[in-house]
Amino acid sequence: MQVISIFKSAALIPTIYLSLLSFISLYSFHRLLMVWRLYKYRPIPSKSVKPCLDDQIPKVTIQLPIFNEMYVAERLIDAVSKLNYPQDKLEIQVLDDSVDETRWLCIDKVAELHAQGHNIHYIHRDNRQGFKAGALAHGLQVASGELVMIFDADFIPQSDTLLKMVVHFSDPDIAMVQARWGHINRHYSGLTEIQALMLDGHFMIEQIARYHSGCFFNFNGTAGMWRVSAIDDAGGWQHTTLTEDLDLSYRAQLRDWRFVYLPEVVVPAELPMEMNSFKLQQYRWAKGSSQVAKNLLAPVLNSNLPIYVKFEALLHLTNNFNYLLLLFLLVLSLPYQIYIDQHKWTWELYVYLPIFLITSFNLLCYYGVSQREQGLLKNPWKFGAHLILLMSVGVGLAVNQSLAVCDGLLKTGADFVRTPKHGVVNRTERWSRQRYRTAKTWVIYLELAMLAYLLVTFVFALQHAHYLSLPFLAMFCLGYMYILGLSFWHGSTQVPQG
Repeated sequence: MQVISIFKSAALIPTIYLSLLSFISLYSFHRLLMVWRLYKYRPIPSKSVKPCLDDQIPKVTIQLPIFNEMYVAERLIDAVSKLNYPQDKLEIQVLDDSVDETRWLCIDKVAELHAQGHNIHYIHRDNRQGFKAGALAHGLQVASGELVMIFDADFIPQSDTLLKMVVHFSDPDIAMVQARWGHINRHYSGLTEIQALMLDGHFMIEQIARYHSGCFFNFNGTAGMWRVSAIDDAGGWQHTTLTEDLDLSYRAQLRDWRFVYLPEVVVPAELPMEMNSFKLQQYRWAKGSSQVAKNLLAPVLNSNLPIYVKFEALLHLTNNFNYLLLLFLLVLSLPYQIYIDQHKWTWELYVYLPIFLITSFNLLCYYGVSQREQGLLKNPWKFGAHLILLMSVGVGLAVNQSLAVCDGLLKTGADFVRTPKHGVVNRTERWSRQRYRTAKTWVIYLELAMLAYLLVTFVFALQHAHYLSLPFLAMFCLGYMYILGLSFWHGSTQVPQG
């Protein structure tokens, strides 16, 4: 009771709460800024880039970094072997660090394609030093192409992908050309639906807006083509962060290299189908981007770049810091409810509710436009349901992502843990029958504690008739229930042996 009395009289609580909401709203307004830039800087449609003449086509090395991907490795290699490109100008490197059956599957597939006349090489390292970045750098030591194209194991490039991208390297200042990710299993489950929605916002709004407005944007680690000399000039692949792609992207652009983004070139890929894999992937991306922010944000801000480019880089590299703010907001939710119980609630109506509504509106515009641009906004009710689930999951990731951000700021490098791929596309197929699985971590118990805390907060708000808070608290609880439910369920599924 004494604690409650302290909270009731603590005037600092609403100030801190409002400050956190304001900073969160800044990142939310940034999404609206991206939508505005998308339309303001969208170029007038023009004739497509002229194809290269046969004698001008550069030699390309395709790198396929693989580690324990027995369900998708052959599919990837087959797809790459069918790319429409002059065979005398194409080299394929299978960079396989696998320690399971994947190794023998790749060896057999490479031998088969080599016998058919393909210029394909199997490269295996006895150690995984540098993980993916190390494998890419190792392959470059013996690569013969002046350009290098990278595909992760779960991607399935279309036959004309290379020809659509390589033409942009006729400009000697272009370092990298990035294609857009597609999703072969978007409709597999609610989890894959919201992941596709999240990624669509990045690829259909952010990447396009940054590219056309002259801001820095990043290579996405796969489905992109690099000029080898640009990689060397920027300092090469480094494994001091978990997002070597973002790291190299900023280093190259700080060296005045230019990037091109091609949203019309789509390379389909597989989304994680189980919650623990999804959380692991998000953790890795958040930690890596925090490491890049720690290493490169100061050089960007101290450079001679325009102010708006610096501002965009600041928000880009610190975007995951938003989860820390959100976590603090969740921790303050109960003290805040206790405080407003003894104070006028009208200021809550005039201050906090508009901030929540504006933030929700910004998300609605951001993700709504990303779907409309692809012609996917056909069922507004379904989109609305997915958006609410996405917002709930975003709150539910606050603990996981906050730990990742702190880990990235405090540590350099880390063990790279890959996201398992299952090669499952149709709903009739079950990923749980596959061997690869991501185990539950101790973070799940912190999330369980947060859910219990939020439920207590919800009950308190309900008992004291804080009706304006109930919808938001309910959404917070839903996010943690969804994440925890799937984490325990997917983590308890028995892994097949043999």
